This record gives sequence, structure tokens and C-alpha cells, in this order.
Amino acid sequence: MNGSDRHCSIVIDGLPVRVSKKWIKVAAVYDEDWLPGQVVSNPESFISRLRDSRLEADIFTFAQKIPDTKPKYQYPMEWDNVAAIPITTYADWWKQVSTDMRKDVKRAEKRGIVVKEVEFSDEIVRGVVEINNETPIRQGRPFVHYGKSFEVVNKEYSTYLDTCEFLVAYYEDELVGIIKMVYVGDLACIMEILSKTAHNDKRPVNALIAKAVAVCEKKQKSYLTYGPFFYGNKKKSSFVDFKRRNGFLRIVFPRYYVPLTFKGKIAIKLKLQRGWIGILPGFLISFLVDLRSKMYRRNIFRFAVSK
Repeated sequence: MNGSDRHCSIVIDGLPVRVSKKWIKVAAVYDEDWLPGQVVSNPESFISRLRDSRLEADIFTFAQKIPDTKPKYQYPMEWDNVAAIPITTYADWWKQVSTDMRKDVKRAEKRGIVVKEVEFSDEIVRGVVEINNETPIRQGRPFVHYGKSFEVVNKEYSTYLDTCEFLVAYYEDELVGIIKMVYVGDLACIMEILSKTAHNDKRPVNALIAKAVAVCEKKQKSYLTYGPFFYGNKKKSSFVDFKRRNGFLRIVFPRYYVPLTFKGKIAIKLKLQRGWIGILPGFLISFLVDLRSKMYRRNIFRFAVSK
């Protein structure tokens, strides 16, 4: 650890703890979502050692993962949430999803989409680079992966290779979609879903999710998860609609916020740890997101015309 970041991270019980670079400094176990089991199994001891470390943080946060959703501890708590498909059988999931989802999966098959389980390879990396560079704007905002090199994508996608699965959608010989799914205990957690917008009419993403459910059944996983169902107070979005149509449910679980400083105590009382998306009302968030999307589209249009 170099001098510039010696107060930004520390290791406790073999777990790296990192601190956000914000006014309210929140510490958390790095990559907590991708580690199996209840990561902080003895929070009293963990927090004591965290305080002794003199890490410059105002709040420490940790969660109880599903399905262990009954609060165990007396620390300040809020209900977090995850988008999850409970896995019983593929047939059960098929019955529960929307009619549109079933139509889209059938459409993908009719239009030539084939989904395969594949090993990590240079072919996957090249395919992801192509998808990344297809458009600079996705979901109304700049796409963070746009312009990334082969080397950067290779490094990012080669994480958790011992516990992950790659599902790839092909149209003829072209890679048009991919899911990276990480197995975390009884959970199968989608780390990334990408597809080529030029092939959206063939519904590769729906075919990928259907395949992911089938793989989860085969591997006897309890849930297939895909990030939060809601982000803060943002309850309405195309992303939420997409998850709902594909059979994801909102499951809540306890997230604890332990104050480490006086500023942390005040922040928790005022709910500042939620960030703006957890403080502002949903209608205002939707308005600001729509406004941002219009600004991005206008700037992209101007750039295209100027060329």
C-alpha cells in the first residue's frame, strides 16, 4: 500500500476493506457481493478491529445476504434489495414470466439466436470489445465501457474464473450477447449482461436469461440475482420493467450502517449514507434522469453533425 492510499484500505480477517472517496466516508468489504456466505460473520470483533486500525472512515456498512433476511444485529439498519429469480425448475419460471418474455425467447430461437456455455477465451474478449464499441450511449447515458482496449477488457473479464460461467449468444458465427455469471454459494449472480443493439430485434438478452435459469436449475442454485431491483428511490425505469418482465422479484435484506465517527452518527441520523438517489423523491430522480438523457443525445447529435 503506497503513501497516498494508506488511509483508504486495510485488510481484516483476510478481507480487504475500502473507503469511498466522498464527504461521508463509507467503508465496506471490497467485492462483498461476490464473496460467499455472510462475509462479516462476527461484526462485533470485525468493527472493533476496524476502529483500532484508525482507518479514515465515518461509517462501516455490511449486509446479510439472501436468503438469511431476518435481522440479527442491533446496529442501525435499512432494508436493501436485490433482483432475484427463485430457482425451482425451469418450467416453474416459464409459467411465472410475462407473456412478452415467453414470446421474446421463442422469437430469439426463430430468428437464429443460439446460446452456449463457453470457456473464457480471446474470442469472448474480442466479442465484448466489439459490443462495447458499438455505441457510446446506453440507457440514456455515456457507456462506461466504450473505447476500452482488448487488454483492459481481458483483465476485467478474467476475474472470478474459478467460480464463474460464461453464456454467449450467437447469431450465425457472430457473438451478439454475453452473460458473465458468478457462483456465490447457493446464489448465481449476474455480473454483466451485454448485447449488440443492432441485434435487439432478435432478443438475445431474453434468450441469455432463459439459458441462465436452465443452468441454475442444473447446478441446483437457489437464486439467480441481477443487482438491485430498485436503486434508491428510483422505482420507475426501463431497467426495472426489464427485470420484472424476465421474472425477477424484489427481495429485501438487512444492510447495517455502523457509525465510526461523530460525523458518521449525524450522517446516519439524517440518512445521508443513502446518497442523492436514496434521498430525492422518485419523481424528481426520473425528471433529472430524463433531462440528462436528452442532454447526452443532443451532444452526441451535435458531435455527429460536426463530423
